[in-house]
Amino acid sequence: MQKRTLGSSGLEVSALGFGCMGLNFLDGKGMEKKEAMKLLHQAVERGITFFDTAEAYGPYTNEEIVGEGLQPYRKDVVIATKFGCKDARPASGLDSRPETIRAVMEASLKRLKTDYIDLLYQHRVDPNVPIEDVAGTVKDLIQEGKVKYFGLSEAGAQTIRRAHSVQPVTALQSEYSLFWREPEQEIIPTLQELGIGFVPFSPLGKGFLTGMIRTKLADIDRRNILPRFTEENIKANQVLVETISEIARQKNITAGQLALGWLLAQKPWIVPIPGTTKLHRLEENIGSTNVILTADDLADIDAKVSGITLAGDRYPQFLEQQIDK
Repeated sequence: MQKRTLGSSGLEVSALGFGCMGLNFLDGKGMEKKEAMKLLHQAVERGITFFDTAEAYGPYTNEEIVGEGLQPYRKDVVIATKFGCKDARPASGLDSRPETIRAVMEASLKRLKTDYIDLLYQHRVDPNVPIEDVAGTVKDLIQEGKVKYFGLSEAGAQTIRRAHSVQPVTALQSEYSLFWREPEQEIIPTLQELGIGFVPFSPLGKGFLTGMIRTKLADIDRRNILPRFTEENIKANQVLVETISEIARQKNITAGQLALGWLLAQKPWIVPIPGTTKLHRLEENIGSTNVILTADDLADIDAKVSGITLAGDRYPQFLEQQIDK
């Protein structure tokens, strides 16, 4: 597995990370714990060293799975987790008060069965707490040796700058894919200027870019709350999947590998974190690190997809309100 460095921080991780949320939190039922831990082991054995979790996934249970599953490999992997959701539930609102950050971090250490967190993200920007106070609290935790690096998630450019002036931001985690390209406008130039790495979540458009979602989702699937995943919008957005799939066929790769390969080709400090519950999908995702896209390839992809208008908002209103602009 190739390695990448997240910005100028010096934090080296595998070129592709593993988004752990889906192990027990995405489709409403999740995996058996033993099977989830086995998949984590298989990911490590195939070269993945970067794993992403959060107290809000479950809540709490995802960190427990990740902590137990990765304990045998702790010194060889980078574990990222997050604070910032009130009572670890996004629907309850936000809470990044300094005392809450400390309490969440201590609880996460126990669930993750470790004495340090490699990368600690603010899950969402809390408008009621100055970002300088948040960055300062994490700075203290770094000085205490309990955290190694500081990250933000779904933060706007000005918030990133303000936080970075207090404690250098190692990585921004935000949605970015051929299904959602808004970060190209302001976020990516800001990250490049400041030397901050980019960790795209939902790099496969929450599974849509694989071409496997063509009809209504199962009733228990958590993606049902997302406007883009109504039955009507799934049908309307198939034109993007068909376009990507055709380009992938010409290169003898899967649509998912093209989508991940496209992300990897954007910047050398971008590290996508696709998630999966299946070994063959894990291996397919890892295959994307060998996809070579030339400047002409990238221009061709851009020309073919940039004119496609997608149907449906990214988030329902209560979640959209938590996005820092």
